[in-house]
Amino acid sequence: MSTPIYDIPLKKIDGSAATLAEHAGEVLLVVNVASKCGLTPQYAGLEALHEKYRDRKFAVLGFPANDFAGQEPGSDADIASFCTLNYGVQFPMYGKIVVTGPDKHPLYAGLTAAQPDTEDRAGMENALRGYKIEPTAAPEVLWNFEKFLIGRDGRVLRRFAPDTAPDADKLVAAIEVALAD
Repeated sequence: MSTPIYDIPLKKIDGSAATLAEHAGEVLLVVNVASKCGLTPQYAGLEALHEKYRDRKFAVLGFPANDFAGQEPGSDADIASFCTLNYGVQFPMYGKIVVTGPDKHPLYAGLTAAQPDTEDRAGMENALRGYKIEPTAAPEVLWNFEKFLIGRDGRVLRRFAPDTAPDADKLVAAIEVALAD
């Protein structure tokens, strides 16, 4: 069974062409990542999640984006090197894309349309305002490290705020439920 999310053309971080079809039948956690963000240490937790559940057909997928305060300025090669050297990232990483605004990548247009509400968005919005940063308007991605949980059938199940840690009980529970389906 093919769903539109699986057909969207993507580029892996090494420049090779890809689609999410290679992950059909898996539970996915799609995350827009950045290497110069206060949330960057989440890479370690995301890698731990990937390792914990990969044998159960689960994958974290990283999509670098420079949409927020210029926190992902590097090239794809720079990003790949950073992730490997600093966090031992083995989960699939894709080429840098735009995740907000009129030029957002079709993958993120589809994700935000399928799940326009970000759980616990208000807390992160308040944190950003505390740094004198005006948050994006919903349904746009709020910041780096927002997480979309996708079921084995390609449907977006849930959407978690950027400050939801990879080991947060509600995220782990949602992954467990999706893996059980």
